[in-house]
Amino acid sequence: MTGHTRREFLFVAAAATFPWPAAGASDDLAALTLKRASDLIRRKEVSPVELTEACLARIDRHNPSINAFITVTHDRALASARELEREMTRGRRRGPLHGIPIALKDNIDTAGILTTAASGVFKDRVPAEDAEVVTRLKKAGAVVLGKLNLHEFALGGTSAVSYFGPVHNPWALDRVSGGSSGGSAAAIAADMCLGTLGSDTGGSIRIPASLCGVVGLKPTYGRVSNRGVIPMAWTLDHVGPICKTVEDAALMLAAVAGHDSGDPASVDTPVTDYSRAPYAETSRLRVGVARAPFFENLNPEVAKALEAAIEVVRKLTAGVVDVEVPPAGHIADVWNAEIYAYHLPWITKTPELYQTATRNLIEAAGRSSAATYAQARRQLDIVRRDIKKVFATVDVLITPTQRSVAQLIAPPPASAAGRGAPGVGGLVNTAAFDTYGLPTISIPCGSSQTGLPIGLQISGNHFAESTVLALASAYEQATEWHKRRPALP
Repeated sequence: MTGHTRREFLFVAAAATFPWPAAGASDDLAALTLKRASDLIRRKEVSPVELTEACLARIDRHNPSINAFITVTHDRALASARELEREMTRGRRRGPLHGIPIALKDNIDTAGILTTAASGVFKDRVPAEDAEVVTRLKKAGAVVLGKLNLHEFALGGTSAVSYFGPVHNPWALDRVSGGSSGGSAAAIAADMCLGTLGSDTGGSIRIPASLCGVVGLKPTYGRVSNRGVIPMAWTLDHVGPICKTVEDAALMLAAVAGHDSGDPASVDTPVTDYSRAPYAETSRLRVGVARAPFFENLNPEVAKALEAAIEVVRKLTAGVVDVEVPPAGHIADVWNAEIYAYHLPWITKTPELYQTATRNLIEAAGRSSAATYAQARRQLDIVRRDIKKVFATVDVLITPTQRSVAQLIAPPPASAAGRGAPGVGGLVNTAAFDTYGLPTISIPCGSSQTGLPIGLQISGNHFAESTVLALASAYEQATEWHKRRPALP
């Protein structure tokens, strides 16, 4: 085991025996994990063009029923894959993402490609420049397949409110995928791409990851650039990966993390080698279970899955204790003013272009007072300071990602507005971690009797993404939940 930790050795050994699909048939290639596909490309056993064609075929087959993609950049993607393949023949490999087909939430700007935020307001919007995260992904060699559906302007947790129609959960097409990054999670669950990016302001990466049975990572606030991402609320917005495994999420994070001098929220803190984080030892980690308020009113099946997950975590770490966390306050008191400030040019001139529920929400946000915002904004700074104290006694926190499983798709009530409206779909258990600004991941930890996924949420101290990834990976390797895939026709 020279040069490897025991955890890394066991991880590699497990990966060698994992029944990943062999290279060959189109569906098999699309079902690969990002890491497995990367290894095959490195060994020249699979080409970027083959992978891209496999994912495009999968999109053609399943997107009509799932509606995860708004725009598919078929010709651009193949052209990019061919160029990356030529680079490989010349002996150049950019890194683990070289030739990997990915897709992007459609609130992330892409030069020359429609970027709509799933709204009629922006239905013809074509940015001139890429978002910083897109620039970094392209530099790393990723192939962009297209843009993914979402809850309009990221203002909700179901992805059922979109100018382009609702996103359907691959596990049950009559159920929501979660939101707002619902297209991102659904595309991963349905093997339409090997990695995606989403955004998270109140849970928009972790909610759909939980409901679609995949991995969603919200990094520390300021760890990944928001420049070029259509905002929901500047003070709370995060960008992060949604992938098939923790290892894949680590590779995506490694490509996009780092300081961006053009983003006022970006923090100039050294970037860890996240690609090694999934192999780190966890036996000395101290785990805190934050029961209040996160375990309140749980669906019985979720409660059972979480208690089972805690027992697995107990065996992987130095121990598990219950802990209290500082109240996070009302997140809407912060985001209301910021939502309205961003949307002011359009909500006052072309309100009819919004979906009804979104328009009502924005108009209600505009009635928030300046005093309420100022007080909430100051409280947020205090909470982000106080949450650090919890990590004096534990290294990570675990909670349920959602209190229930995916709900049926239904028309949203027109009155969905005000303090809790963007949380429709399960904001309660996720929003606090946006307020805290902590790195937080959702990983599969169970399923309901009807087969709907259940998620476990793991959080760490600010900029402790590696610790979060280590425990999430250890849990993943100790269980089978991440191996489940929906049975699509």
